[in-house]
This record gives sequence, C-alpha cells and structure tokens, in this order.
Amino acid sequence: MIPIKIHTQPDDSTCGPTSLHAVYRYFKDTISLSEVIKEVPYLDEGGTLEVLLACHALQRGYSARIYTYNLHIFDPTWFSLSNEDIILKLEKQMQVKKGSKLHRASHAYIEFLRLGGELRCRDLTKTMLREYFDQGIPLLTGLSATHLYQSAREMEDELGKSIYHDVRGYPMGHFVVLCGFAEDPKCIVVADPYRENPYFKDNYYEVKASHLINSIMLGMATFDANILVIRPATLDPVLE
Repeated sequence: MIPIKIHTQPDDSTCGPTSLHAVYRYFKDTISLSEVIKEVPYLDEGGTLEVLLACHALQRGYSARIYTYNLHIFDPTWFSLSNEDIILKLEKQMQVKKGSKLHRASHAYIEFLRLGGELRCRDLTKTMLREYFDQGIPLLTGLSATHLYQSAREMEDELGKSIYHDVRGYPMGHFVVLCGFAEDPKCIVVADPYRENPYFKDNYYEVKASHLINSIMLGMATFDANILVIRPATLDPVLE
C-alpha cells in the first residue's frame, strides 16, 4: 500500500481538493489543505472537475496525465490527435453543443492541454493500475459515489445539504485516491476523504477491483470517469 494520509473533507463539495492535497502531501508538498481548497476552482452547482485539479497541479510544477472515459466531452477518435488539434475540436464542439457544464469542462481541458497536460484513453484494467502502484504512484480518480457505495441517489435539502433519496435523488460523483492492491489481489485500497461514507464509514477501506473499475466508468454520468496521475516534474516520466 502506498502510504497516503488523507484528511476528512470539510464539507460536501471539497472531496476533490482534499484528495489532491493527500497526493501533494505524499510527495512532501507543504501546501495546506485550506490553501488547496481556496485555490481550486469550483462549479456553480458545487464540487469541481478532475481536470481543474490537474490544472492546479500543473501550475504548481507537477506533471499531469489524465486517463479519461468521459464521452460527454471527448470523441474516441480524438485521442490520436495532438494537443493543438484536440483544442480545436473542443472549440468547435462548444459552437454546436450547449450546456454550462460541458462548456466549463471544455475550457478547463483547453487550459490543461495548453499547460502541457497529457491526455490518454486506455482500457482501464488492473494491469494498468498496477503499473503505477508498482512505481509508488497514487492515482486520484473521479467516479460514481452512487455505484461505489451502492447507496441511494442524492439531492439537496432546504439547507443545501446533500441527502439520500431513492426517488428524487440523482447520481453523485466523488473523488478518492487509489493506494495500491490489498493483500487480496482482487481488492484495491482506497483513501476516501468522505469518512462518513456508507461503505465502511472510514477514510480507508478495500474494495473489489471489478466494482471499483465499474464505479470509475459509471462516473461518466457526472462528468467524472477519469484517472489523474500527478508527479513531481523532477521524477522520470511514466512510459506506456
């Protein structure tokens, strides 16, 4: 297990910055959690996007690679293109498709690519995850909390707090950090900033790799379905 130390997120919308801070902390970055929360941009409806976390890392001098399975944003034929050509595709797409979240995500990906971020689409398998774990690299992922926890969907109450409701609720996204395989190689260790999660009610737990991978892929429902690899630029790049 990669020794990740993660804080409990202060509120319902800060799972992304809290997960990012845990990865920074692993790489001995001294930035505080409060600074990360303050500096990471948020969506109007709350929460953030993994690409916005990646941009924050790039601006701090890290290298960043995103494996994305988000077909809301990317056509599978784009991944063989250069960063410049993908930017052109994103700009053209915004001219013909509406949606505030699509446009916000597209602008963020354009910034990510211009900052030198790497974009990949590769089948998500245990082998791919192991390649990073074996090198001591944690993986920050955006996934479907609804599927991961097998919980009811969620909605906001009159106070703006997220509550479970199986009829009125909607699928919810979430960010966690993957720390490596458990003693049982069928399971992966997860560092979760949501301590009161209905899965184990703890910041650390083991989950079957097949269930975790499905949770990541189903994150597409909430513009998640990504894996973010950040590492100090002083380290050798990871070859595929």
